[in-house]
Amino acid sequence: NVQGSERFTIEKVRGHLAGNKTVLVNIHAIAKTLGRDVNHMLKYLLRELATHGKIVSERVILGTKVSANVINKKIKKYASEFVFCSECGKPDTKLTEEKSISYLKCLACGVKKPVKSL
Repeated sequence: NVQGSERFTIEKVRGHLAGNKTVLVNIHAIAKTLGRDVNHMLKYLLRELATHGKIVSERVILGTKVSANVINKKIKKYASEFVFCSECGKPDTKLTEEKSISYLKCLACGVKKPVKSL
């Protein structure tokens, strides 16, 4: 399963540490590339990283020190769960909700699969 072919690359997270917090400057751009709401992606990241955080204008501030490497791995995991089609591997999907169940619908091959809600 080649994740989304060569035409699709996920930008690496950029940011810096500020005291005991992590400031991420390009989460909005990554969410946009993935075609997902930044709040949805952030909710996932916060749960996966077991920390709190918030969006402050264009930045995301995490309540703890987290390495970029760890965050990038979590973003990849997010993309495999909520962006890439499990059948054809393409990123041409959208999240829909029916009767409080979230689905990942592939616009390329038409597959619709339930995904866990956040």
